[in-house]
Amino acid sequence: MVRVLRRVVVAPAVVALALLMWVTFPLWLVAAAALSPLLPGRWRALRLLWVVMLYLTCEAVLLLILLGLWFASGFGWRIRSAYFEGIHYDLVQGVLWVFFTEARRVLRLQIATEGPTPDAHPGTPILVCCRHAGPGDSFTLIHTLMAWYHREPRVVLKNTLAWDPAIDVILRRIPARFINPGSGEDLEAHIAELASDLDENDAFVIFPEGGNFTAERRQRAIDRLRGLGLERMAERAEEMIHVLAPRPGGLIAALDAAPEADVVLVAHTGLDHLLTVTDVWRELPMDKRIVMRWWQVPREEIPSGREERIDWLYDWWERIDAWVNDNRPEDLPSGRRR
Repeated sequence: MVRVLRRVVVAPAVVALALLMWVTFPLWLVAAAALSPLLPGRWRALRLLWVVMLYLTCEAVLLLILLGLWFASGFGWRIRSAYFEGIHYDLVQGVLWVFFTEARRVLRLQIATEGPTPDAHPGTPILVCCRHAGPGDSFTLIHTLMAWYHREPRVVLKNTLAWDPAIDVILRRIPARFINPGSGEDLEAHIAELASDLDENDAFVIFPEGGNFTAERRQRAIDRLRGLGLERMAERAEEMIHVLAPRPGGLIAALDAAPEADVVLVAHTGLDHLLTVTDVWRELPMDKRIVMRWWQVPREEIPSGREERIDWLYDWWERIDAWVNDNRPEDLPSGRRR
């Protein structure tokens, strides 16, 4: 019922809103120009207006294209075939390219990568474990995997993101999984199913922390470990300041389901503090430099036992925590008024 609501009500509403915004764009433009001198930052209102217009336009155009593909596939009959799956991956990559190109121009957002080059994993499927810290890191990671590393990502993400109609539609047509952590579902079984049968250009993506970093979530994760009697893990989690204690079950399930895959670990800084709408508003124009650090771990270096794998994951999370501590977000010179 909820999915029908999203498809029948929310998706058409997004298209209608985008059309309305463009019809009334001159009024919005005048209002944003008038507000900009009154707000801190350099043309904050105008830049935010353009980002919103770009997002709504991409969302609306993508929804119309997805509807057309549903008709072209025989009213959904062949929509999950390899041919249409490739088209959907191309759509995701194209939309992300447009959005990040404009973000670099309008928001002065720079993305730098460190670590293995894009050809470091030729012909090898990879399991990508990423630190989770901010609403933009998922999109940045997927964009980087597709545009620079030429991978087709398979993503595990919370079902709340399905309220974005374009995300809801497109990720149900390519290998991906919406999960509800509090539903009592066998999440590890879902993860194992998605991580199975990876080919040479696939990348299975998982965020072992299970949510964005906040001080409250960090403490809850430590308390949870103590409640389970895992005192040693809780003590290690207390030593990590910038990350949450990882939950190893999903990664272990993926490792078992994809025995031929290497593991790539990803840390980043630059979006850590953008946790609420207020944070995003305060930081626009962003004028930020995002640094992503990649580490490749060959399969033969990954332990085979469950307890050893948990220790191995904690070792890596401690390393990521140390890297984040040494690479705090960097502001670019922006010429903002103080």
